[in-house]
Amino acid sequence: MKGCISLVFCLAAITAWTDAKQLSITTIKAEPFTMSKGSELEGYCMDLITELSKRVGFTYDVHIVKDNRYGSMDASGTWHGMVGEVIRGEADLAVAPLTMTAVREQYVDMTTPFLQTGLGFILRKDLANEESTFSLLSPFTTEMWVGILVSFLLTGLAIFLVGRISPTEWAEPGKEEHSFTLLHSFWYITGALTLQGAGPHPKALSGRVVSAIWWLFAVLLLACYFGNLNSVLHSNTKQLSISTFEDLANQDVIDYGTLEGGSTMLFFKNSKISLFQRIYDHMERKKSFVPSMEEGIRRAQNGNFAFIGEEASLDLAVARHCNLVRSQEVVSMRGYAIAAKLGSPLIKNLTVAILELSESGFLIHLWQKWWASSCLGGNNTHSSEALQPGDLRALFLLLGLGLGVGLLLALLELMSKARSKAKDGKKSCCSVLTAELNQRFGNRGESTEEENADKSKA
Repeated sequence: MKGCISLVFCLAAITAWTDAKQLSITTIKAEPFTMSKGSELEGYCMDLITELSKRVGFTYDVHIVKDNRYGSMDASGTWHGMVGEVIRGEADLAVAPLTMTAVREQYVDMTTPFLQTGLGFILRKDLANEESTFSLLSPFTTEMWVGILVSFLLTGLAIFLVGRISPTEWAEPGKEEHSFTLLHSFWYITGALTLQGAGPHPKALSGRVVSAIWWLFAVLLLACYFGNLNSVLHSNTKQLSISTFEDLANQDVIDYGTLEGGSTMLFFKNSKISLFQRIYDHMERKKSFVPSMEEGIRRAQNGNFAFIGEEASLDLAVARHCNLVRSQEVVSMRGYAIAAKLGSPLIKNLTVAILELSESGFLIHLWQKWWASSCLGGNNTHSSEALQPGDLRALFLLLGLGLGVGLLLALLELMSKARSKAKDGKKSCCSVLTAELNQRFGNRGESTEEENADKSKA
């Protein structure tokens, strides 16, 4: 009973302490976690602090860490950065993208992570492009190839219909063979695609219109294809294919580095995996460490440089700079957490509050708010991109118009013949036209018998 009473008093004391005390919070400027907005600060961490203060019940003031460092220990055992301020009592909490590490946990208490991340790297898109196994298909997108296939099928069908309908192509359906069967129609337009004529050629005006439009379509399409193929192949000869850390370590064209003194550097430095040891040795030998995240992103944008960092920060860089891409491989998963002095009674309450925010979806909302991409698809370079259907919209419209005109001319030719026959035989134009269509599309036997009967009566 006494133990329970003591526990209640302790909890009450903790609550009263947090309610009464104004906490000093240290943070670091890192987009989008903490950013300046006039004289105020905004960002993911600022929104997180505001929500935690409501749930846990405390007031606070925020300041930027003096030495602009996250937290590392030098050779003399002195801590710098935000962790150092917390250890020395200059701040009650460190709220920032502060990675949980075994070394930091020995000197400060840390909450459960409010954000999970891992290590990856960013580099320019033209350096990360993978050469396609099907490079002959790369000048056109999948949608473009589908559009070409549909155009091919429609044109073959149009040639077949024009050949059947036009009296110039098939004057006597009951007596002569039809030149443009469906198979021959497709063979004919295939020959046009290869710039090799496959006879016989259309004789009617309608058939020649369709043929001319298809030949024009084929010539322009081939010109676009070979022009873009040359661009793609020329570009691929200068591109590397880098998507993993192993790809990065196995080449010497692109330099790479990470933030000096950060947890990412320490991961590679202390790793027992030979691949990561090679990467650290390269960075140490080349002195390719960068003093800030901004410098790493700038170098990745402007030169042959891959910047290694934490996934959350890299994703933001990719969302802001459309010429960058992040590696699909992510290693060494870790979490960002809030740090407090060893034995601080705040840690338990903050951990519970963070878990509640995670379960309610508030942390996901913050991610979507601050990592929204500004790349809307219009800023990508087009030097060697595959052609989209929209790029050749006019060419497809021209083909569609030509097919429509050809079919219309074929019908007019047939109607003209039907009108002449109706006038000579004193029949209605519609009945003669119907008989002609039946002859051309399947009911040839019946139509022939009717014609023979008419001739015998005459």
